[in-house]
Amino acid sequence: MPACFVTRRLPGDALARLAAEHEVDVWPDRLPPQREALIDRLQGCAGLLCLLTDPIDAALIDACPDLRAISCFAVGSDNVDLEAATARGIPVGTTPGVLTEATADLTFALILAAGRRLEEAASEVRAGDWLTWEPARLLGEDVHGATLGIVGLGRIGRAVARRAEGFGMRVIHHGRRDGLALGDLLRQSDFVSLHCPLTPATRGLIGERELQAMKTSASLVNVARGPIVDTRALERALREGWIAAAALDVTDPEPLPADHPLLGAPRLTVVPHVASATRAAREAIGAMAVDNLLAGLAGARMPHCANPQVYDRPD
Repeated sequence: MPACFVTRRLPGDALARLAAEHEVDVWPDRLPPQREALIDRLQGCAGLLCLLTDPIDAALIDACPDLRAISCFAVGSDNVDLEAATARGIPVGTTPGVLTEATADLTFALILAAGRRLEEAASEVRAGDWLTWEPARLLGEDVHGATLGIVGLGRIGRAVARRAEGFGMRVIHHGRRDGLALGDLLRQSDFVSLHCPLTPATRGLIGERELQAMKTSASLVNVARGPIVDTRALERALREGWIAAAALDVTDPEPLPADHPLLGAPRLTVVPHVASATRAAREAIGAMAVDNLLAGLAGARMPHCANPQVYDRPD
């Protein structure tokens, strides 16, 4: 019965299914295990179920000689060195599709929050600044009828586009192979929503030049990956009025320290990476992650493998 290490407790009954077939060691703390602790707990383990916040690099993989399967509790695998895993013959599983609708819901919540200044409005009420009804106070931007620019029209981007139809929005998009040029999308959009994966090509995709290309009345929404946006450039854009607002589910760094300069910028909404945080979505992610790990440990093909070339390696 090979042993598995899971880097955090999971909702639902997925871990019970894993424990029915393998020894399972679950990290008990709220914060992730530090590198040394992670390597130590992985000694003798054949399986790893990790989160996006757990860096699994080549050196860590080399330090864990018994490791045979890695499953990510995430739609992406950018925390894992796929080349190193493949070289060791280790399949890496991900959980695509199951968080699409929950993430699209959260995206639209952030679009509305940015456009209608909801965080500022709620803060005024709590601070006792709601003194009367004022015609010119907290004026935001219309969402209905606005132009929504989607960067990355994959599963989540398309789900956001469907929601935009209900608001009568004009939807445009930029992709690797189709759509508008990024600069054209930025100049036309009232709301820019990021849904592309984090790759070398998209790291820092939205920097000073791109933010300055946007309308001064526009809002930026990011539910993809923090490093797609240059954090310093975004802070400057908000302080100097290059754009009207930003709403983020992901940041760089993540989490943002409480004293980070970006948090002092105006018209900013930040939530703590909760796009998939519904009971149904998180339980489905856990179930898929365990399915991947069970298959990998059984020597079968993972249902959702990020490095399928591992199965083409010679024995």
